[in-house]
Amino acid sequence: MAEGSDRTNGGLVKMDSTESRWVFQEEDDSEDGGVRNRYESEEDDNGEQRLIRTGPRIDSFDVEALEVPGVQRHDYEDFNLGGSLILVLQTLGVVFGDVGTSPLYTFDIMFNKYPISEKEDVLGALSLVLYTLIIIPLVKYTLIVLWGNDDGEGGTFALYSLICRNAKASLLPNQLPSDARISSFRLKVPSAELERSLKLKEHLETSAILKKLLLILVLFGTAMVIAGGVVTPAMSVMSAVNGLKVGIASVEQGEVVMITVASLIVLFSVQKFGTSKMGLAVGPALFLWFCCLGGIGVFNLIKYGMTAFKAFNPFYIYHYFKKNPFQAWNALGGCLLSATGSEAMFADLCYFSVRSVQLTFIFLVLPCLLLGYLGQAAFLMETTTQNEQIFFSSLPSGVFWPVVFVAMIAALIASRAMTTATFSCIKKATALGCFPRLKIIHTSRKFMGHIYIPVVNWFLLVSCLGFVATFGSINEIGNAYGIAEVGVMMVTTVLVTIIMLLIWQINIFLVLFYLIFYVGLELLFFSSVLGGVSDGSWVLLLFAAVLFMIMSIWNYGSKMKYETEVKQKLSMDLMLKLGCNLGTIRAPGMGLVYNELVKGIPAIFGHFLTTLPAIHSMIIFVSIKYVPVPVVPQNERFLFRRVCPKSYHMFRCIARYGYKDVRKEHHQIFEQLLIESLEKFIRREAQERSLESDEDGDSDSEAETSFSSVLVAPNGSIYSLGAPLLSDYDCLEKQSSEASSSFSQAIDDAVTDPGKSLESELSFIHKAKESGVVYLLGHGDIRARKDSWFFKKLVINYFYAFLRKNCRRGIATLSIPHTHLMQVGMTYMV
Repeated sequence: MAEGSDRTNGGLVKMDSTESRWVFQEEDDSEDGGVRNRYESEEDDNGEQRLIRTGPRIDSFDVEALEVPGVQRHDYEDFNLGGSLILVLQTLGVVFGDVGTSPLYTFDIMFNKYPISEKEDVLGALSLVLYTLIIIPLVKYTLIVLWGNDDGEGGTFALYSLICRNAKASLLPNQLPSDARISSFRLKVPSAELERSLKLKEHLETSAILKKLLLILVLFGTAMVIAGGVVTPAMSVMSAVNGLKVGIASVEQGEVVMITVASLIVLFSVQKFGTSKMGLAVGPALFLWFCCLGGIGVFNLIKYGMTAFKAFNPFYIYHYFKKNPFQAWNALGGCLLSATGSEAMFADLCYFSVRSVQLTFIFLVLPCLLLGYLGQAAFLMETTTQNEQIFFSSLPSGVFWPVVFVAMIAALIASRAMTTATFSCIKKATALGCFPRLKIIHTSRKFMGHIYIPVVNWFLLVSCLGFVATFGSINEIGNAYGIAEVGVMMVTTVLVTIIMLLIWQINIFLVLFYLIFYVGLELLFFSSVLGGVSDGSWVLLLFAAVLFMIMSIWNYGSKMKYETEVKQKLSMDLMLKLGCNLGTIRAPGMGLVYNELVKGIPAIFGHFLTTLPAIHSMIIFVSIKYVPVPVVPQNERFLFRRVCPKSYHMFRCIARYGYKDVRKEHHQIFEQLLIESLEKFIRREAQERSLESDEDGDSDSEAETSFSSVLVAPNGSIYSLGAPLLSDYDCLEKQSSEASSSFSQAIDDAVTDPGKSLESELSFIHKAKESGVVYLLGHGDIRARKDSWFFKKLVINYFYAFLRKNCRRGIATLSIPHTHLMQVGMTYMV
């Protein structure tokens, strides 16, 4: 970072940096010699938004964030031979199970309604499958979408988080400038195509409609991912069990359904053992499956001829559509199933690196899939009357039962791919305020992303069993499966397009080509699968719609609650009039007031003051905030700011977590980390005041309250501050004379003897800690105002209230013992 220079108009600091950021340029009201407040202001920042080339504006939160200059992260780890083999096996067992089992049912679905009439039909269908595999899983996901990961995290919410990090696109207005100082933010410095990127950023940040449309798109994609987590196990397991009907003629469809149900119960029962353990255990089985798939394909090509290789000529696709347009269009729904698991490959990226997924798919998975489909097509061209259980019918008799056994194991493994993707997606949605809180179990001490959600696991099992019992055939389930897959594919296409424009900033013509090509292709697939909605696929659409409504209602209710808290927060004038005793008795001890506000004094604190006979001698307003990054380093977790004058002993603390972080600290460890961070803040504050005092002593200026200073960050960077670290807000215009004199005295004491003041305050903190730490929580009841319209009352008073009542409460999430807990009720009228 470059050295600081002169202060610009409006308190902005011009710095020798090439980074462009949006900032708020304010009126310069310090020319009259007014003193800015040294504590958190209630007033919102008002100003005109302009784009200037500058470093980030610095306040006390920003300075704390600068304490850690940044963690050097590497996208890839060094690979050795042994580590590579283990990683390949784990990747196979977790990521590629879904796409790997698609040869079990793809041709069955394609030729279900329209049997094969001649060899050209087989070549046309095979050509569709081959180019679908190349265009969607290989080109789109492996070579493009995987690079849109959010610091190793994949899925629709990871893309949404990445967009929200680079533009304030979140509907929840709790963003702070200091968030960008987290080392894992990794914002890209705008360079090429800057103007277009900044225009898109401005539209996203200023348009409420675009923010809502973006959120609706993400919630729709998430609902489709969860729906896929229900349909995938049903489709994969039933298609594998169907092999019994080929080997044993007496097996009926009802028996297939019963075996499928039993297999699914076993599958979801072992889900709790974790991803890494299960991935390493089942990885060799899936590796054996891919070897069988490729080997059987080679065998059939040798036995029935190499004519199937003609399908690499795309002319056969044209010939297929020209000869039987409606049949070919209807076959697209089955052809899409060859690409199932592509989204799971991206959503499960949190468990492995981009390189491991890419190399495994390109050099192992894709060749085996191509050989498997080529072998089935070679078999079909010799036996055109066969259109059911094509994979099992093409098996050599000598290896039939071993392959059937391996196929059933592979199908069970494949079902886990979308299940783990569903867990990961719900975890991210919960952290970003779009899903009710649920109990999340972390199954690995080494990898934070390996999680298990019991409620979701059993919910998926019940839903999956319902689908199997309702449909009872892979042909009907297959169409529903296609709807779920193509729905999330279209959402991913649009989100990656936004990332291309906003973050990657690539050529506009390439972006348009990507968008038009893939949206057009996926709409064509979508039109095909929608043709089978009347067969029962509407059940899946209804299921996804219910999930979408749950997420929408939770996000809407949370947003309304937060906005109401912002409107009802206590006035700083009122706090100053109450005095340093807050109008009550200050008892020894430390009170942690939990609230969602990142600025201001929550209204619930007023209820504590009027309800309790005494309040603690030290008050810390703790806000648990999830920022749009996967992980926040522990030494960047807490940010502090002083609330009210020094004699009040009140602080604001923001505890920042990424959506991948684990809130599993014991309450005593959490308290210790919080106290240590608070002490660092107070020492830094005293040092800054000492620097200001020295500068004022050396200056001949009469304006002793100008507070111009220089900050030296731990990494050696020098920052010129246009305003003091704790004076970034306008003075309150109306203050009582008593509060003004108290505030002035607090400042005078700190400046006169900063060393004594520092030691005194640190000693006060330790005494408060020794007296006991109590968690003050508000139990808020959300109700719609009487004059609200009917639909709002229905959503808030019934639906959202039901979700809040039945979701995991904040007390359980915080792991607070009841002996350290105090609660007070409050009703929010939204």
